[in-house]
Amino acid sequence: MTTTIRARGPRELLAYVPFRLGYRPQDSAVLVSLRAPRGRVGLVARVDLDDLADLEHGPQVARTLVAHLCSDGAARAVLVVYADADLRAGGAPAARERAAVEHWTDAAEGVLGTPEVWVVTATGYHAADCPDAACCPAGGRSLEDLESTEVGAHMVLAGATVATSRAHATSIPVLDAVDRRRASRAAARSRARREAALATQDLEALAAWRAEGLVAWREATGLVERHRRAAEAGVDGTRGVAAVLPAVLLGRLEAALESVPVRDAVLLSFVAGNEELASLTAAAVAGERVETGTASVLAGIVDPEVGLPPEPGRARCARDVLEAVAGAGRRGAQAPALTLLALLAWWDGDGVVATDRLAAALAADRGYRLALLVESALEAGLAPGWARSPGRGAR
Repeated sequence: MTTTIRARGPRELLAYVPFRLGYRPQDSAVLVSLRAPRGRVGLVARVDLDDLADLEHGPQVARTLVAHLCSDGAARAVLVVYADADLRAGGAPAARERAAVEHWTDAAEGVLGTPEVWVVTATGYHAADCPDAACCPAGGRSLEDLESTEVGAHMVLAGATVATSRAHATSIPVLDAVDRRRASRAAARSRARREAALATQDLEALAAWRAEGLVAWREATGLVERHRRAAEAGVDGTRGVAAVLPAVLLGRLEAALESVPVRDAVLLSFVAGNEELASLTAAAVAGERVETGTASVLAGIVDPEVGLPPEPGRARCARDVLEAVAGAGRRGAQAPALTLLALLAWWDGDGVVATDRLAAALAADRGYRLALLVESALEAGLAPGWARSPGRGAR
């Protein structure tokens, strides 16, 4: 489902930001792009408050943020400062916050108009320059105002949640030690079969091994989908997703995703209707048909002319399986699964999770090519195709 969010006032906008990020920001500066002509919410970018306030580097951080928002089609922008300081107070307590606002104002004023700045503390919220005690009393308006908004109710009904911190929002559950050993042994057995086929140049056995990897992926996503349907129907809703995925299956998937053809086949399966193409890709069958089909699928993710948002159910199943693989496998050796998770999050417009998953993938393998491509998109502030398509709503 695609949700169009428009800025119907600061209260609705401030209620939306934590849902958009997936957690409650702390010591952060959050920039919200408001697109013409009706103030539709676009890009939401978060930076550490210390980075934006830094006397040496802060102005460049602000200029980079302005460039990203302009690329997103922003007509104006709102800065939300999350810190326990009242910007209307003088003296040292709010010096950092005022420096951050000053850097943003200098960078944005000539491009995005007079900046609108709000401050959210642990106890209240207020406009940064509002002197009216009736409007913004000392300590700010009550945060309870942000818990009873139209946009908040809509996000809750849509299944959105807000974690208490970024760490909680991006954590991946880890399998217990016994199941992790089972997964590790299964992965080792699978790798041994692949290495044997490579050593003897048995291309038929290698193709069969890759095909089995894709079958394992389809089996895992099928199990997750059935579990979710049962949970939605009120049956077997107490077990977590990882509990329905056998450790042996997760180990086989860890090894399978190390093969680029299998990984690419899994990527193609993110878009419905590509079962045959995914099978050909896993088998490493070369040909114009496969190349054309792959280009078409990727265009559906990155091209603003034809780009579509991910199907929620399909993306959720894929994410759950990949997180289970990462949680069951060897720590520091999950670049394929983590990169696919980063790509899924980027495609869904979730920059927080995309950045976290990508950092973990690159920590595992700094030279992983697909991760480097996703890194280029994130560093350039490039949104997925559907988000850059004219008339699309914010996710």
